[in-house]
Amino acid sequence: MLTTYLNMNGNTSSPALCPNVVQPTRLTLPQRLVNLHVHTQEAQDEVQRLEQEQEAYVLVYYDCTKNNAQLCHLQTQQQTPQLQETLRNLQERKEVAERNIQQKTMGLLHWRMSLIEKFSITLEEIKILQSYVLDIELMNWRREQQLAGNGKPLDYKHLTTIQGWCEQLAEIIWRTRHQMKECERLQTQVPLEAPGVVDMLPALRSHLASLLSSLVKCSFIIEKQPVQVLKTDKNFTCTVRLLVGHKLNVHMTPPKVNVAIITESVASTLLQNESKNINEHCGKILNDTRTMMYNEKTNQMSVNFGNMKLCDIKTMRKHMEKKGAEGVSDQKFALYFQSSFAIGGGELVFTVWTISLPVIVTVHTSQDADAWGTVSWDNAFAEKGRTNFSVSESVPWYKISEMLNMKITAATGRGLTDDNVKFLSVKAFRNLNMLHYNESLLTWSQFCKDNLPDRNFTFWKWFYEIMKIIGDYMKSQWCDSLITGFIGRGQAEELLMNSQSGTFMLRFSDSELGGITIAWMSMADNQKNVNHLKPCLKNDLSIRGLRDRIHDLQDLIFLYPNIPKEIAFGKCYNTQFKDQVNSKGYVDTELKVIIPGMNGAASGRDSMENPSSVESFPNVIVASPSRISPTYDAQGSNPSSNIADINSSHVEAFSNMSSEAPNDGSICTSTNNASHFVDYTSMADMQLISLVSHGSSPNMK
Repeated sequence: MLTTYLNMNGNTSSPALCPNVVQPTRLTLPQRLVNLHVHTQEAQDEVQRLEQEQEAYVLVYYDCTKNNAQLCHLQTQQQTPQLQETLRNLQERKEVAERNIQQKTMGLLHWRMSLIEKFSITLEEIKILQSYVLDIELMNWRREQQLAGNGKPLDYKHLTTIQGWCEQLAEIIWRTRHQMKECERLQTQVPLEAPGVVDMLPALRSHLASLLSSLVKCSFIIEKQPVQVLKTDKNFTCTVRLLVGHKLNVHMTPPKVNVAIITESVASTLLQNESKNINEHCGKILNDTRTMMYNEKTNQMSVNFGNMKLCDIKTMRKHMEKKGAEGVSDQKFALYFQSSFAIGGGELVFTVWTISLPVIVTVHTSQDADAWGTVSWDNAFAEKGRTNFSVSESVPWYKISEMLNMKITAATGRGLTDDNVKFLSVKAFRNLNMLHYNESLLTWSQFCKDNLPDRNFTFWKWFYEIMKIIGDYMKSQWCDSLITGFIGRGQAEELLMNSQSGTFMLRFSDSELGGITIAWMSMADNQKNVNHLKPCLKNDLSIRGLRDRIHDLQDLIFLYPNIPKEIAFGKCYNTQFKDQVNSKGYVDTELKVIIPGMNGAASGRDSMENPSSVESFPNVIVASPSRISPTYDAQGSNPSSNIADINSSHVEAFSNMSSEAPNDGSICTSTNNASHFVDYTSMADMQLISLVSHGSSPNMK
């Protein structure tokens, strides 16, 4: 009869939303959410209609029951013609009422089944849309967040868009949950069962609860990751956010969030078994508990851990005992954030957690390069949705070059050229005849473990130190493409030999970590020669920058291929002199770089009358190394050349020194009060930093 009733009356479900298994996109998702809202509102209208129909049913049922009771009572009385007439009327009314009740029953069952169908469609659409938002959009954003650890720009605005989608889903789920509860209440008041029909409402409620739980747990995310190379006893920050906190009124009772540090193995276990309780913390973090708060202006519920400090890491100590300090950079950790809160008046309680990207814990800056190598490899080549911290041991070169380009662009503001990538591939693969390198696999050992040939450092460490020195000291020159950089010594010499005299090129040193050298072509006895200055390291550039060093060296005329250096570097020169006594009563001085024995070696300024003559610059004295022998370190540099390291015995020795000392390749610079000595044994490979007094030389124009 119910089937006949449905066929006669039709299905009152609105065609606004039909089962749709088509995967949504960013373009179609907003409209499908709108349709789902409309569908949910229609379901709410049907719930109200069901309640009205049920109230009418109760009234009819009550009248029928009352009529039946009266009929039963009169049937026990003595029969009279008048009573028999009354009984006939009551019997007719009973039959009409029973038919009416039967029809009302069919109507109630129809409305209930219609709502069940609507709920089924709603849940199926929620499942599809929520899967797209969480498994694709949010997962992609988290993947982009991991790549941001390598320098890729991260779109935080899109996270706000994702939050909007999550909030709409949360609102729809919550409204649907309320509608299902109303249906259950109505069913309890008037229990009716359709023959051969299973009540699907409990199963739908369970499914909806599962969708809500998944939405809440997945929307608990790390908005701003901690720095991925942590140092013990150093402060670090992190921000955690609950995307659906406002819509579910979690902010009405702000929950606390706890953080702990866990090992890679514990993190992998947690990812594979989400219900497992984590009590295996491997270190102590100060300021590890904070309360999540709601910001009305940003519509965000989040907590900022702004002053965390890792003060102990037990697992790392054990690891260092087994593998030594170098093995520290291989051990991955993660920060584990956990919170619990109730919604719906305490009816539903959620325990949520999330873990950070892998972090490496170091105890000394000497471990930073290797640590960042591990982190960079993991960020670049981790598979989306992995259940542990494993990563491929070999990767095609084109992917590695993309990662290197991303890193150097973020650190310096300019990426790699095709020639740079070619040079780096040859260096990384240790193969000068490398032709088809894009698809060739580079192993993790080649990248960050095995030393380069005849060197005591790896490919990654060499590249990492170059990024650092560019970012710290040469960013503008690198961004202006004034530095060739990634080019071999032989190729540089070949290019310069075909250039005019005085042409120079800036290239990164192959032998010194974080070193940049100047190669230039000069003419001597009608012969072309290519010279290479000793590489400048960060300590050198912190004393006098690269652009001013180039300005000081008069033999450098054209930047390769033929750009006058004044045009290339002129805007960057620091040429303003202070020809006056400063506020403390001292005469200001300035550092200059010279090449002993070359043209312009003793020049203090471009305006000196005879830059090739030492005598024209009375503040520069030529001395014999046999008279004073400075100390050199293992790299051949002279730590005492720093102004702050003046040796009193040197000052005394220089005080009586003749201004006409023999020119044997040693240069000493002096001011009115002191002298500084630097010994140079090679004309092209060494540099001098001279000290020139502003306004104190009579030969200054």
